[in-house]
Amino acid sequence: MRETRGKTMENGDFIALIRDQVKTSSGNRLKPEAALRPELAGMPFFEEPVLGFAAADDPYFGELKKPGVIGDHFLLPREWLSGARTVVSVFFPHSEAVKKANRQTMEWPADEWLQARIEGQAFIEELCRYTAAFLKDSGFSCAIPCFDPRFKTGNPAIRDNTRQDFYTSNWSERHVAHVCGLGTFGLSRGLITPKGISGRLASFISDAQFAPTVRPYSGISDYCTRCGACVRNCPAGAITLEEGKNHPLCSAFLDRTKEKHRPRYGCGKCQSAVPCESGIPAMGHS
Repeated sequence: MRETRGKTMENGDFIALIRDQVKTSSGNRLKPEAALRPELAGMPFFEEPVLGFAAADDPYFGELKKPGVIGDHFLLPREWLSGARTVVSVFFPHSEAVKKANRQTMEWPADEWLQARIEGQAFIEELCRYTAAFLKDSGFSCAIPCFDPRFKTGNPAIRDNTRQDFYTSNWSERHVAHVCGLGTFGLSRGLITPKGISGRLASFISDAQFAPTVRPYSGISDYCTRCGACVRNCPAGAITLEEGKNHPLCSAFLDRTKEKHRPRYGCGKCQSAVPCESGIPAMGHS
């Protein structure tokens, strides 16, 4: 039940809306004309998503402005949308077809992964626009930072893309998902959620009032067992047990995949054939 006058909406209504679109939309299946191989036509990109909610004024968002986390260029929810009450984060787990294909070899991304990265992302963006329109039709305001012209990648105080601290943005889907209770970070800096690390994220900011998700963790890496599987899988050698992910090395390898697979690109080997691929690994709370 919705009550626009009081700016409230049931979490379950919103969750059902997103999940129904993932389940029924033709956009979540690869169109024949876009398939890299004929047999991939009709392949689903994503399985049923999981959602997390956070109050727009949650002090944890302020922590993201600190140096060494993201930085002062991170914009708070109410800097994106005046009057914001809630941030909603959505994790879209990759389908088994995508995951299975990408775990076969650790040299180059599988066709299935490349299609989920590009055509699958196009579906997520389509779903985001649909959802924003639904909220607005229901009497709520909605902002999607990644669509906002103010959205920027890269730390504006740093021009050197060979530096680790260059690789931030003024709205980080992974960090926002962490605040919204969806998961904690792995060595690869991906987010380990109840449905694993293999997938993609999106978020909404709205003046609709949703009940916040209780974060079931206290640390930023509670779900990571530091097993080293992502270290061994990384074709760029960009992850170590001691330092975690080296963003410049990862970025350079992604550029190579773009040269090889243009206009598509991607990798995802740190999310494939790892214990956290499809769920929180055993002992992930230690």
